[in-house]
Amino acid sequence: MLEGKAVVRETDMPEAMQSHVMELAYKALDLHEVSDCQSIANYIKQKFDEEYGPAWNCVVGKDFGSCITHLCGSFIFFHVEMMEFLIFKDGKDFNETMDEAIGVLQKANRSNS
Repeated sequence: MLEGKAVVRETDMPEAMQSHVMELAYKALDLHEVSDCQSIANYIKQKFDEEYGPAWNCVVGKDFGSCITHLCGSFIFFHVEMMEFLIFKDGKDFNETMDEAIGVLQKANRSNS
């Protein structure tokens, strides 16, 4: 586990949600090897999906770039020592995204017929 204090770089999340995601980050670091960024990210994403509804995204690592669109009030970027955490909720409703994907598949199937 990393022992450092979480330092927020940027956020538009309410303070209670910020505290919650940082607690989850520490717990994920306790449960998984620090080098297992995918498991750490998956743990945080699943917990946020359960608590706040679907379409959360989580990126964890030591060096990454990003360009995202997120729902207002759902973004946080922070680090604990050298590990960085980017958590945000997708800009679209999960069901709408599924419906769009199904529509795209139906169009593709009609075109191939």
